[in-house]
Amino acid sequence: MERKKQRPASSCESCVYYDYDEYLDAYICTVNLDEDEYRNFLHGDCARCPYYRFYDEYKSVQRQN
Repeated sequence: MERKKQRPASSCESCVYYDYDEYLDAYICTVNLDEDEYRNFLHGDCARCPYYRFYDEYKSVQRQN
């Protein structure tokens, strides 16, 4: 019996693509999601998002030094 590797649980708040939209006055996902992915996003089910990338602001600061 072969086990599939699962991605670690993620949070949209820590994703590179989760940005604040001043016009909407809300945080939004900037990835062009399909219907199923958008439904998961609205229900807060970000753990299975195929586009999730952890945003580490300290990593970019390290490159500047």
